[in-house]
Amino acid sequence: MGVRVMAGVILVLGIAIGDMGLAQPNEFATGVVEANGLTFHYLEAGEGPTVLALHGFPDHARSFRHQLTALAEAGYRVVAPYMRGYAPTEIPDDGYFGVPALAQDAIALAEALSDEPVVLMGHDWGAAAAHAAAVVAPERFSKLITMSVPAGIAFSQSLRTSPEQQRRSWYIFYFQHRMADVAVPLNDFAFIERLWRDWSPGWDIPIAELTSVKATLGQPGVLSAALNYYRHTFNPPPNAPQVGTGRGPQQIQVPTLYIHGREDGCIGVELADGMEAFFDNGLRKVIVEGAGHFVHQEKPDEVNRVILEFLE
Repeated sequence: MGVRVMAGVILVLGIAIGDMGLAQPNEFATGVVEANGLTFHYLEAGEGPTVLALHGFPDHARSFRHQLTALAEAGYRVVAPYMRGYAPTEIPDDGYFGVPALAQDAIALAEALSDEPVVLMGHDWGAAAAHAAAVVAPERFSKLITMSVPAGIAFSQSLRTSPEQQRRSWYIFYFQHRMADVAVPLNDFAFIERLWRDWSPGWDIPIAELTSVKATLGQPGVLSAALNYYRHTFNPPPNAPQVGTGRGPQQIQVPTLYIHGREDGCIGVELADGMEAFFDNGLRKVIVEGAGHFVHQEKPDEVNRVILEFLE
């Protein structure tokens, strides 16, 4: 399979991953796999064609708990890894967290988990990784499902030209300063809770899930890794591996479904306008009313219905 699966899947009922307190007790199977030189831990549900689901920030693999259940019931195998640096997945020795590395992770995970092309699904940073992976290795992916971060140049342009998006994205610039390492975890990660509430203003946030994310970010090295996703976007380290998608946006050949919440307080829905130009093999774009940035958690029934229509 290209990359060796290190451990058999273990069915977990009422036990957190590794009994480390990193997640709410869950009903999902867990597994471990080597990919792109890292040991990834993941949640898994179902049997059938593989759907690889990549989470974003501030989040972790349980972000896809609703999709794990619904897609498994529909006949798919859904695998949701903890992204590089998010415990219990390893922190890379080279300390690099740029999108090129995330794309290579996605490609290597697809190769490790299935001999056939997989469906690649991503939210937030996972969406950025999925878009890049589809450019680099379109043959590895049968379909693409991305959420809350549009493909193309609109978002990067908006950081220069849109006062409204600059206001939404203030945290990105704050994360460039080392003060963030001290401030973000204070008062039980109050900073993270405020982001969730600002980004999804109409969501009745499940406190147990928010607590689970805070527990993950509180593990040694995880917060620094998560902040480096943003820092390496603007200032990649000198030793950054020369892998990835080259300069500028490139065309995506994989049939794609894109989902964005109308009330997204992180990335304005208007930034999804015109992204069709970057897809050569079809793009279906769905705007979900009454949902914010965590659209797949806020409106799971609607999102799952749209996903299954797209897949089937």
